[in-house]
Amino acid sequence: MAGRLADALRDSWDSDLAWSFRHSPYAMVAAIVFIACVGTAALAPWVAPHNPFDLARLDLSNSLKPPMWIAGGDPSYPLGTDDQGRDILSTIFFGARISLEVGIAAVLFSMGLGVALGLLAGYVGGKTDAFIMRVADVQLSFPAILIALLIDGVARAVFPGAHDSMAFWVLVLSIGVSGWVQYARTVRGSTMVEKNKEYVQAARLFGIHPLAIMVRHVLPNVLGPVLVIATIHIATAIITEATLSFLGVGVPATEPSLGTLIRIGNDFMFSGEWWVTLFPGLALVIMVLAINLLGDWLRDALNPRLR
Repeated sequence: MAGRLADALRDSWDSDLAWSFRHSPYAMVAAIVFIACVGTAALAPWVAPHNPFDLARLDLSNSLKPPMWIAGGDPSYPLGTDDQGRDILSTIFFGARISLEVGIAAVLFSMGLGVALGLLAGYVGGKTDAFIMRVADVQLSFPAILIALLIDGVARAVFPGAHDSMAFWVLVLSIGVSGWVQYARTVRGSTMVEKNKEYVQAARLFGIHPLAIMVRHVLPNVLGPVLVIATIHIATAIITEATLSFLGVGVPATEPSLGTLIRIGNDFMFSGEWWVTLFPGLALVIMVLAINLLGDWLRDALNPRLR
């Protein structure tokens, strides 16, 4: 068992993808930054200096303290505090956790929905293909933010008293529904090419069910572009979540994401407390930039024309 694992790791290390990664400095730096962001977010309860969501430990006398290198700063709060006395560094760790959870969950939902509809449209064709693509065309005429705001508004009207408890899943649904089209179009085009190849024709001759052909034979051969889209879409989903939270329709302020922290800090920008919004904004930019750089590298690495 150990020998098989060692051989698999060796083969992975010698693969073209690993070689491309080792010879791309910006991809390696982006991967290190992204792993650091994910690690600090996942381990936030243990690595954060304070628990900013523990109301019993909040002290309003510590509110709006500047960063520790400025006069009046406190080393206990390296990046300062917000208007509630919460440590900015700790809120960034916890806020990044929520932003990543929403972004990844929304991308998984979008990818699952888009891949399923794209496979169906490309393999079945005919009226099914025309209907799915027309729905996609209609959705493309609406901005993603508008679709997300519409879904959030419907959720608030249907569940007026439970919106805060459902805010996470409303965000996932809102962002996920607005992003499935690019997966569906990509998978549809690849499926239309793959379904005419010899291995699919042979599977049909053996009487294999069309659903089994789509899942077992066609799907593995169309996942390359999907992985690239998903990687870049995580950054887009995080930005969309931050935008919605900045507009006040995201997660509640008691458990803020990075977008909520930026919105809170924006109220104090012109009064001189710039750190409340600057540091969460920088954290959001760094995380999204790292994801985008990884997506660009993966796109180039999986493109045989660029090898």
